[in-house]
Formats: sequence, C-alpha cells, structure tokens
Amino acid sequence: MTNYIAAIDQGTTSTRCMLFGHSGEVVSGDQKEHQQIFPKPGWVEHDSLEIWGRTQEVIRGAIKKAGIEASQILAVGITNQRETTLVWDRHTGVPYYNAIVWQDTRTKEICDELSKEGGQDRFRPQTGLPLATYFSGPKVKWMLDNVAGLQAAAENGDAIFGNIDTWLIWKLTGAHVTDVTNASRTLLMNLETLDWEDEILEILGIPRRMLPKIVPSSDPETWGATDPNGPFGAAIPVCGDLGDQQAALVGQTCFSPGEAKNTYGTGCFMLLNTGTDIVPSESGLLTTLGYKFGDQPAVYALEGSIAITGALVQWLRDNLGIIQSAPEIEALAKTVDDNGGIYFVPAFSGLFAPYWRSDARGAIVGMTRYINKGHIARATLEASAYQTREVLDAMQQDSGVDLQALKVDGGMVANELLMQFQADILGVPVVRPQVAETTALGAAYAAGLAVGFWNNAEDLRANWQVDKIWDPEMDSQKQADLYAGWKKAVTRTFDWVE
Repeated sequence: MTNYIAAIDQGTTSTRCMLFGHSGEVVSGDQKEHQQIFPKPGWVEHDSLEIWGRTQEVIRGAIKKAGIEASQILAVGITNQRETTLVWDRHTGVPYYNAIVWQDTRTKEICDELSKEGGQDRFRPQTGLPLATYFSGPKVKWMLDNVAGLQAAAENGDAIFGNIDTWLIWKLTGAHVTDVTNASRTLLMNLETLDWEDEILEILGIPRRMLPKIVPSSDPETWGATDPNGPFGAAIPVCGDLGDQQAALVGQTCFSPGEAKNTYGTGCFMLLNTGTDIVPSESGLLTTLGYKFGDQPAVYALEGSIAITGALVQWLRDNLGIIQSAPEIEALAKTVDDNGGIYFVPAFSGLFAPYWRSDARGAIVGMTRYINKGHIARATLEASAYQTREVLDAMQQDSGVDLQALKVDGGMVANELLMQFQADILGVPVVRPQVAETTALGAAYAAGLAVGFWNNAEDLRANWQVDKIWDPEMDSQKQADLYAGWKKAVTRTFDWVE
C-alpha cells in the first residue's frame, strides 16, 4: 500500500489541503477561499470559525480526489499565514474576536507608544524584530485592551492565544502548541532561548499562561493525533508546523547557509538561510527562525517582508474590476511595451522591509493622459519585482553574500512576464522549481521527517527539480534608470498618515 503525507496550507485568502508522495509529487489537492473582512480603513480580519470550516472541507476534498484511504496518510503538517492573531476560550473553542490579520494596522498607536522608550528597535536584540503593526504581540495587547472581559479571562487561564497554526492544531488534536518559526513572529519570543520573553510579556500586559508551548517545526514526539471522527476520518499524527515563508524555505530545500528563496503570494517574502548564526540586521530586515528539526540546533534566517504583491493583483480584480481573474493580468500587461513612466507603490498597509513605515500609503505616480489599463497592469507586476530588489540589496548588505540565483515559488511565478522582469531588475537568474507550491511541500517535509517517511535533508534535496530559469536580459543602464525611478516613487508615499 502506498503511503502519503498531508499538508494543510492555511493562507491569507484561502485554505488548501495537499497530499504528497515520497518523491515530493503532488498527489491531490483541494482549495477554498474565505472572506476578507474590512471593518475600518487599515483593519483586516478573518472569521476563524469559517477558516476551520474551510479546513475541514478541503481535507475531505483532497482525500476524495486522491481516491485513497485515510490510513494511507502517515502524518499531517501545518503551514499558515503568520502573525494573524486569534484568542479563544480553551473550554468552548469559541473565539473572543475575529482573527486580526497580519496586514492590519490598528496597533500603530500601541507600537508608537512602546517605541517612545528605546525606539522602534526596542525589542530587536531579543526578538530580531522592529516594533511594527505586522507582529502578533501588539495585536494580542489590542484585544486585551478592547474586548470586554478578555484580560480577566486571560489571567485566569480561560482565554488562550495562537496564530492560525496553533488554532488548527488545537482544533485537530486539542494540543496548545506553536513551532519556533511562528513563535518568532509574535515579538514575544527570545531568539536565543526559543522561549517566551517575560520582560516583553510584562511590558505588553500579556499573561504567560495564555501562550502556547513552543515546539520544534518537525517533532518526532508529535503533538497528538487527529480525531477519527473528524475530517481525516482516522487518527493521524500531527507533527509538522512551519510559518508559510519558512515552509517555503524548507520546500525549496534551502538547507545551506547562503541559500535563499522568494515566495510570491498575498505578500512577498525573501528568506536567506544564515545557519545556526543569529545575524542582526542593519538594513531593515528581520532576523527570524528558519526551522528546527527535532533536537537538532535551530536554523536562523534573514527575512525581507513585503506586505502587498499578489494582493495588488487581487485589488485590481475585486476593487477596480480591471481584470476578471488574476491570470488575466499578464495578457493585459503585454498589451503595452513598458510601464509608460508610471510606478505603483502598494503601501496599503504601510511599507514593510526595508522601510518599516506604517505612515506610508499606496500611490500611483507619474500619471499622464497617455496611461491606460495595460500600463497599470504592468506597473502592478513590476511593483513586486522592484520591492524584491530592495530586499535583496538589504540582504546582501547584511550578510555580505552575493546571491548567485534566486529560487522562486508561489502563485505569481506562473506569470512569465513578471519572472523575466524580476531577473532583469535583479541582474541574477530566477529559478522556478517543478513543484512551485513549495509552502505546502515544506509542511509535508516537516511532518514526513518526524515519522521517518523521509530520513534527512539529502532525501529532500534529491526531490528538488528545476522547471525553468530566466536569465537577465536588460541593459544595465536601463535597469539602473528604472530602479532609480522606483526609489523616487517610494518616497512619495511617506508621511501620509499623521
């Protein structure tokens, strides 16, 4: 009987379950979107019960499409949208409030107040992160301050916190855990001890007892098994957990220091493996956990986080109706030869790396009557490539490593116009693997390593295969001029929010 590993990939706009075979091939998958809730400008929420409902549906869908028995699934791995914050009742499982999404900016005042003592980098020595609305800790504080009765419920142990990985593992097994990669995105975990930092908890007023236990990303001890009466229909160990970008790092088999990947999803995230060294950033990057396999030493990474890339295409579709489906943007962008002199800086949630400007807001600059929707489509795609170049520049400055090629993954890598422009603006080859959806694959790898389905990193490297390589073709002067225009455009978004 052939065996498989299941991965649940809970993203910002959708949830999917995928089944993988031993060579890393996709056996089946099912995916469903969930609602995006915007109560106020800058606020973004999800209904966590809707997400749990979607998760159950896609689990059943993936198993049905594969035509297999649940007993053939040896382990389950979880990967998730990071920093999205949820607090629920440990007895009833009822959330106290909608999940506050990583893009949400309502905690700006909290972050500004905290930064009055020690500046934006007040907690960076312990956590590797700046004070920013991005991270979970300030979101928990906002809930404790604004949801009636929540502070008391947290102090007496009834209210518990988790990012979405913790929520799904709790719903599947009853265990209240999170892995080191997700914990490293809360602004609450010490990078060296891999434990919650009591000093920060006290400053934020977050009771330690509401926090999950921090565990390895791949854990042979597992955290429990799925309920046989639940969506899997069998007791299957849940033993892999990685934040989505770290999962892609694992799925791309970037196991050596100096290897990097870039994932193009709702946002865009570049991670560089720095091995067992914690590398502080002087250039606006995040120092974060890459992964931790069992009792092996933790592996760290530098990360450049970009808030809006694929979400900008979604905005053109849903808010403006310029396109009817996301793949249409490539054909529309090809109707023009260039961007017509415009730049689209998508600072909808402020600017993340390398600027960390929550006061910024989105702008299209350089507009003339010559501009048509083809130029806007092209500028939309180019925004992802320019932001990636900014992150790569910062990464090379921090690490001293000149990147030789960039491994890419995520939904947008199917867009060949974007991939060529990315290679042109970076000046290095861009490499797409045969399995482009490496986030789910990384979660499967973490779970499969824990149960011996794969033995080690070399087994995983053997699975990685190139699909296509884009080499740089652009004249260096044109590249420099275009990039200088982008840098100028970015400055026009600063200081918008007083």
